[in-house]
Amino acid sequence: MSALRSLLYFLIFYPGTVVYCLATLAVAPFGSGPIRRVIHGWADFHHFLVTRLLRIRFNFEGEVPPGPYLVAVKHQAMVETIEVLRFVDTPVVVMKQQYVSTPLLGPVMRHYGVIGVDREAGASALREMMARGKQAKADGRPVVIFPEGTRVPTGETPPLRPGFAGLYRALGLPVVPVAHDSGRLWPKGFVKRPGVINLRVGEIIPAGLKRDEIEARVHAAINDLRI
Repeated sequence: MSALRSLLYFLIFYPGTVVYCLATLAVAPFGSGPIRRVIHGWADFHHFLVTRLLRIRFNFEGEVPPGPYLVAVKHQAMVETIEVLRFVDTPVVVMKQQYVSTPLLGPVMRHYGVIGVDREAGASALREMMARGKQAKADGRPVVIFPEGTRVPTGETPPLRPGFAGLYRALGLPVVPVAHDSGRLWPKGFVKRPGVINLRVGEIIPAGLKRDEIEARVHAAINDLRI
């Protein structure tokens, strides 16, 4: 049954995503308001499929406050990269440049506001990330980053990538850490399992800490569910 539900999810979600992308490009000339409404509608569409079709529910502990924060999220699956558009208020999301460069989804992401990071570009990529992050801060929008840099299997706790500390120092923003266990139900591969994904918003970590301390505190917080 999980395999059938997963197949239906893929058959509905990806064609539906094309429709939302085209709708975003159609309303783009009318400004950020219509763009955000379409993108948030896409996130709600995905949430509907996940909860009703895949039978995956979300159990939240805490809330991400509105306003300019650096939101550090554990990364185990694709599902949280879309769900973050629902539990963070109009975020600017840091993601791999390869996603921002895709033919249809890329322009949509750029219209909404994302920060693409090209790891091969080295220092220039970090400068671009920080410049875009500062613009998001000036606009009053939170910046979401997956500080481990890539998806990790459930139970693994790799060190944070160096770009996180650089962005934290450049923006001078407090950090809101988010832990979760999505990888239990959403592993790599085709079949997604029903159940409950737990998410925990940790205590806000202040700005201005030294690199070793901020990395240690964020690493501990995004790996601590306590649910």
